[in-house]
Amino acid sequence: MPVKAVTTLRINMTGPAPAGETQGERYRAAIEMAAFADRHGFSIVNLEEHHCAEVGWLSSPLVLAGAIAARTERVRIRVCALLVTLYDPIRLAEDIAILDLASNGRVSIVAGQGYRPIEYHALDRDWARRGENTDFILQTLLQAWQGEPFEYRGRTVRVSPVPQTRPFPPLAYGGMSAAAARRAARFGLPYYPPAHLPELVAIYEQELARHGKTGHVDWPREGTSLVFLDEDPERAWQEIGPYLLAEAAEYGSWGREGVERPFASADLTLERLREQRLYEILTPAECLARIRAADGDYAVILHPLAGGVPLARAWNCLRLYVERVLQAPDC
Repeated sequence: MPVKAVTTLRINMTGPAPAGETQGERYRAAIEMAAFADRHGFSIVNLEEHHCAEVGWLSSPLVLAGAIAARTERVRIRVCALLVTLYDPIRLAEDIAILDLASNGRVSIVAGQGYRPIEYHALDRDWARRGENTDFILQTLLQAWQGEPFEYRGRTVRVSPVPQTRPFPPLAYGGMSAAAARRAARFGLPYYPPAHLPELVAIYEQELARHGKTGHVDWPREGTSLVFLDEDPERAWQEIGPYLLAEAAEYGSWGREGVERPFASADLTLERLREQRLYEILTPAECLARIRAADGDYAVILHPLAGGVPLARAWNCLRLYVERVLQAPDC
């Protein structure tokens, strides 16, 4: 069976707008890029959520998901992760239900708890009770989407509209801790560890069996990287590398003891970032060779807007991928 590329377009809106561009232009370009990805057979547009980032980060992924849904027809739109504990649960249930209806079921949510106290402070949420509140919000979402009256904080409420997708919109739980794996299993939700972590998958499967529930795991292959395409990677590392470094350094600065995260490293230099291969700049030929050499479908995470990469270079990355990789034979 011929292999094929299963492509994700990562959009997290990091980095300040470079000289000659505005943030408005970059957000509009992100929507255009998602529409371009939709036309050319990408599988997923992936959005993220973070607040109070020094270099900037996408802080309102549901709004951007709605804008992208309006411009696309086929591609799946995934919010990974949505920090559900920072939201009002009833309003969140309503917003996701409307996204499910408007997108024809194409918006999926990977719920997360978050690990940065400043985000809880900025959104006026209780850091000390985050585990309890996460459980409450997940339970509220699952009840609200049934379309029936239910007890909520001492009174009966009913949430409308009812989502199109039954029994509820695509919802998974993500995280890189044993507690996250156990929570996903307890609620009978798919589990999405954002890195290749077999030990957490084992915990999840054990907990599913213990609770008498079924589920599945969606996780990246081992060695997954964030890819940028350029015909001259050596030159691109000098010109584009600093943008990748700024994003990676910001993410690495959020580290907390005992909290693992993908694509994170502290005390980075450009040389070390290259060595780690968490971010890679490849030629189209190198990318295509990996896809053709794969045993089965090969997942590519394309990250053209990383860290504030200028729009002309970001578009060049996307077009190279479509014209020289996706449109090549046996891809």
